[in-house]
Amino acid sequence: MVEVAKKDDILQEAADIIRTTLGDQLATITIERAAIGLFFTGVKLSNGYGGVSYTPIKSIPEAVCCPSSAASMPIPGKIRGASAESFLKDIHSNSMIRKSFAIAVLNALANTCWHLAPPTEYTIEKGVDPIDVIDIPENALVVVIGALAPYLRRFKKWKQPFIVLELDPATLKEDELPYFRPASEAPEVIPQADVLIATGTTLINDTIHSLLSYCKEDAQVVIVGPTSSMLPIPFFKRGVNVIGGVMVTKPDELLDMISEGGSGYHFFGKSAEKIVIQAK
Repeated sequence: MVEVAKKDDILQEAADIIRTTLGDQLATITIERAAIGLFFTGVKLSNGYGGVSYTPIKSIPEAVCCPSSAASMPIPGKIRGASAESFLKDIHSNSMIRKSFAIAVLNALANTCWHLAPPTEYTIEKGVDPIDVIDIPENALVVVIGALAPYLRRFKKWKQPFIVLELDPATLKEDELPYFRPASEAPEVIPQADVLIATGTTLINDTIHSLLSYCKEDAQVVIVGPTSSMLPIPFFKRGVNVIGGVMVTKPDELLDMISEGGSGYHFFGKSAEKIVIQAK
């Protein structure tokens, strides 16, 4: 079973690897553009590379034009031109919006690392989804963290045994409710999983380490979504087998789409490519 890691350990290790990889160059990189949209948050760095993360909009129940909401946000008007490294401290922020923005910066810096120092310990395959590369035995139990609609559709079609752990059952379709279990049952359900599929959002809400700690030793573990598009070694050290993220290819187009309320359906294959990262 994977050892329980302290809060933010994966994010901190990813940030430390970036600092080592980029060295003095990191101090010269600033934020050129940023967009905090309804579904995703994105940044473009001064070196031309971009990154994206999920926008946890539900984390601001008081999301109105008032000081209590504003305090949860990065400082508008002071992001452009600021040092990219200065935002990495917010990987520890109690504000999930600030944390999401920090992860978008982290992912943009990871994109920088991949282009300046191509990886040797792992492979990055473009234009594919993790579901297309993992081997799921016919009778294996798949546990899905969150209502990942494309995956649930496939599992229903394949008649694959699966369980969905979700906070809000309203996010599921009627024919998916028989597979629903409350997220609070994770300690009982995850140890049964032959395959665990979780979203990168678990990095934002600080649940990823506990979820990984519940996995049995031989379980396949897959982390998916734009939020998880970062340097993968900290994931692999904790038992993750496959990461499915995105690589931003046209950051200006991506930020334009995000600022207009766009989701993954609007930018996959256009301004960002799906990627699958696996250890060699």
